[in-house]
Amino acid sequence: MPVDTKSDTHKTVIAVDVLGGDAAPAVVLAGVQRVLAQSDDTSMILVGPAEVVEPLATEYPQRLRAVATTESIGMDEHPAEAVKAKKDSSIVVGCRLVRQGEAAGFFSAGSTGACMVAATLIIGRAKGVSRPAVTTILPAPTGPAVLLDCGANADVRPEMLLQFAQMGAIYARDLLGVAKPRVGLLNIGSEASKGSALAVEAHALLHSSLPGFAGNVEGTRLFSGDYDVIVTDGFTGNVVLKTVEGTASVLFRQIKTVFGASLKTRLAAALIQGDLRALKDDFNPEKVGGAPLLGCKGAVVIGHGSSGVAGIANGIEATAALVRAKVAEKIAASLTVATTPGSTAAAAGHNGDDSFVSFKDTKESSPLCPATKAVSTKDGGGA
Repeated sequence: MPVDTKSDTHKTVIAVDVLGGDAAPAVVLAGVQRVLAQSDDTSMILVGPAEVVEPLATEYPQRLRAVATTESIGMDEHPAEAVKAKKDSSIVVGCRLVRQGEAAGFFSAGSTGACMVAATLIIGRAKGVSRPAVTTILPAPTGPAVLLDCGANADVRPEMLLQFAQMGAIYARDLLGVAKPRVGLLNIGSEASKGSALAVEAHALLHSSLPGFAGNVEGTRLFSGDYDVIVTDGFTGNVVLKTVEGTASVLFRQIKTVFGASLKTRLAAALIQGDLRALKDDFNPEKVGGAPLLGCKGAVVIGHGSSGVAGIANGIEATAALVRAKVAEKIAASLTVATTPGSTAAAAGHNGDDSFVSFKDTKESSPLCPATKAVSTKDGGGA
């Protein structure tokens, strides 16, 4: 019988893919050791080659357990095909540990597409969830904003955007401490009539069904602090995320050039060095540790492929935080009510058939842009 991986009397158990990331396994093992040093509440199952996971697990038998695997999934492999073919890969086995109740959550900085497919097919979607959504945090002057979807679903329907909004609001409330999340719909204008047919229909549905809906969000208002949750389709969300990351990178390089241009500017930089570092830290993906995949039965966080030790450690702790806040359970409870016959979401067109999972048939091009081909399964089976 599996141990209770989430009770108050046991440490939260997270399965960690030690092969995930550009600098794996060394950086992952170092991140695990940082978690051991910083937190007494998180235990981990290290998933990967025996020669990699067993030595460290032997050093910390009270906190670590090793599960040896013989296969790995590379960033350049087709996610769906790899997950189906490599059943003893670290990603597939890690998700299986969650499904079997041996771990409460799964963290990997490996192939986002493979993590998406494995989590959806093996761990399964929470009851009532049509599609899981990749979630990220945008910094804002008055507090962070939750952005979803960031790459899981390029094509969506209005009722899917409603579910994303509901899941994002739960995340903002229970993880970020926002009592009454303000939800915005990303669009090209603030008026309800602006945008594509999807945007207009989604606005009407959110307006009628979602407490806290604050209307459309234009791109210039992403960092205004006026919204706690911003919802969009996965294609647009991923473009926004990459644009923000790219712009921040260029901006900080330019700031460094400006402040290093002369003695006067170097002296000025010295005076505000702490403030500049704090600003840069706000846009550092290492700070949040990864992108939660909301809508699965267990906690899943996908880290950046370029994650360093801090990013890995923060990603593991972010996964544990999702477990402790019972986000998956709260999403299931919320959406089960929302999609019962006669409810608003049910009337909006959710048919209750959660047996089909669809992903785009293209190659993965970014650590936060999953891309796979269509796969059919029944509620979490098949891998």
